[in-house]
Amino acid sequence: MVGFEPTITGPEPVALPLGYTPINGHRLPKAFPASNPCYNPAMKLNSIKGVPVKGKKVLMRADLNVPLDEGNVTDISRIEGIGPTLHHLLKEGALVYLASHLGRPKGEINPDFSLQQIITAMEQCLDIKVKFSDDCLKCQELGEGEVMLLENTRFYPEEKENDPEFAKKMAKNFDLFVNDAFGAAHRAHVSTHGITEHLPSYAGFLMGKEIEALSPLLEAQNVTLVLGGSKIDTKIGIVKNFLSRAKSALIGGALANTFLMAEGFDIGKSKSEEDKFEVAQETLLMADAGNVEIVLPIDVVVADEIGPDVQTLNLPVRDVELDMMILDVGNKSTEIFTSKIHEADTIIMNGPMGVYEEKPFEKSTKSVLEAIAAHKGTTILGGGDTVDAINKFNIPAEKFTHVSTGGGAMLEFLEGKTLPGIEPLII
Repeated sequence: MVGFEPTITGPEPVALPLGYTPINGHRLPKAFPASNPCYNPAMKLNSIKGVPVKGKKVLMRADLNVPLDEGNVTDISRIEGIGPTLHHLLKEGALVYLASHLGRPKGEINPDFSLQQIITAMEQCLDIKVKFSDDCLKCQELGEGEVMLLENTRFYPEEKENDPEFAKKMAKNFDLFVNDAFGAAHRAHVSTHGITEHLPSYAGFLMGKEIEALSPLLEAQNVTLVLGGSKIDTKIGIVKNFLSRAKSALIGGALANTFLMAEGFDIGKSKSEEDKFEVAQETLLMADAGNVEIVLPIDVVVADEIGPDVQTLNLPVRDVELDMMILDVGNKSTEIFTSKIHEADTIIMNGPMGVYEEKPFEKSTKSVLEAIAAHKGTTILGGGDTVDAINKFNIPAEKFTHVSTGGGAMLEFLEGKTLPGIEPLII
């Protein structure tokens, strides 16, 4: 980029419109208490453990919505996640049929979204032989110990519509239903919710593990939220739900751009949600009513394009202009973020701090993840991009208390919503 020079002046607050003060000055009210009707300290799921399944046709809903690159699975964590439940069912003599979605085929048959592409990865990862049905409503007979993967449930528009008749058609082939797809539990679809009206329904071990790990957070105190990504709608609920118990909320990624724009900053051509300006501004206008810091970047990494070898500048937020794109949290702000992480008791992270896929913009996401990995308290992470970043930077999942298989499902559960895929499994 040509025509300006970076003017790094340090982490001092810059002048803001509407009386705002950056980084350490934003506080939110102690309102919006946790209200998840699915949660209470004694909540129990109707687990598949101990249920006689020998010779039974079991429809198991898995979350096999895995990332693909030219038909090759690039992250097997979701496949690994269903292993305990699947192997339990096979050991107990069940005939297992796996249902899942993949991508967004918009209710039409599309080879790009066929689950047939992941069979090799499943066989290698789970050490099983997988048969395939090209229609989720058709299933061949299986012998004991065999597994069949059904085609993408979203090839039928009725799936997302939670159509009762479609649910009957799907259920008629099976004796019972096991839901192990926490990552899809926030969707009221036939294969997550509607089918429970027609079959005895149980929670798989992964579903149980997720609820066990996430439920205590609904009562946790002194929580630090680390939120990135782009969509404010998926994040604002968790912020509001934790206002009475959060210590701080560190906001990066394109999500931060929307908040910075609401504060009156020029964000150049950075990605943001202009239609969510008022939502961000409303949140910031609550600053004087509570005791939770909303920590936004005071400096950022900018470029005029995205790529592995592009020219970048690290400069104060106030100096962003013209064709600049904010693509990562800056050095000073990253130091502030990691300092807040070191002071935290409990940390919840969802979403990257920048365009971590490209080396020039990976520093903040990597630094934040490494700081969380070194933390000795409770650390909960979720979201597809967050998991992908962990893998990219070779940070072992064991360094964290829990890495959720759900992104949107995790956020909505912690937001205090009743998840339609979980509600039918509660006893």
